[in-house]
Amino acid sequence: MGRMVLLRNRVFNFPVSLSLGTFIKHIERASNLKPTVTTRRFASTKSSIVNASHFDTLNPLQKQQVQLYIDALLDWNQKMNLTAVKEASDVMDRHIEDSLSIIPPIQSSYISHCESSFENLNLVDVGSGAGLPGLILAIACPGWEVTLLESLNKRCIFLEHAVGLIGLSNVKIIRGRAEDVGQNQEFREVFDVAVARAVAEMRILAEYCLPLVRVGGLFVAAKGHAPQEEVERGKRAISLMGASLLQTCNENKTVNSHSPYGQRTAIICLKHRPTPNKYPREPGTPAKSPL
Repeated sequence: MGRMVLLRNRVFNFPVSLSLGTFIKHIERASNLKPTVTTRRFASTKSSIVNASHFDTLNPLQKQQVQLYIDALLDWNQKMNLTAVKEASDVMDRHIEDSLSIIPPIQSSYISHCESSFENLNLVDVGSGAGLPGLILAIACPGWEVTLLESLNKRCIFLEHAVGLIGLSNVKIIRGRAEDVGQNQEFREVFDVAVARAVAEMRILAEYCLPLVRVGGLFVAAKGHAPQEEVERGKRAISLMGASLLQTCNENKTVNSHSPYGQRTAIICLKHRPTPNKYPREPGTPAKSPL
């Protein structure tokens, strides 16, 4: 069993073997890391975003917050493996624009099939990693309450640092596995939307994400340019979780993420009925034995 610790209004869940004192030391050590090349990276970031269409829709404060995030990501990446991307321009192309591109399909699908307004969504980013896409969505949509679900402690420490540095008040961080959190009544079937990016294939993602989504809510998976076969394999798992495939949005429709990394696709599922209590299964089982 794990235990929950509320830290600056953000929840961390960590194993009993990690003492509170050790955890706080990690946070203190992390907070003492200072960006060493901020000016250079700000300049590099600004030069890389001139043609970034989604970034251009943000207001000046949001743009500054994205720049702070990029600098923090690149600085911390020198000490821990957060991303394979090493340059600010590539972070913008591969991560920021990609994350922002799923907002339009979430908006159109939610307004059409869930409620008339999507201004105050309760959203969970499953397997958030370095905060992508969840932290970027929290910047772009300050009215949303965003939960970042991540199982690795070191990534949670980075997320806590980034959230504090940027000054976000609409983000909560949970350390835990999706299989455990999905069986926790505090989080089960309470979110309007669950998103996942670069986590697992659809059969596995469905079991990770849909138990967290309320009936009438959405599950959105950010995928590559040709996910049709993967989606077809995942339909059974999606149905078992109480949902159905709503639509596939690619670059020619709603998702507009132009980058050297190719077209992007948003797979959107609508939840019709409660997820059976036996799902999600024990930690590790969805990945080992996909539905």
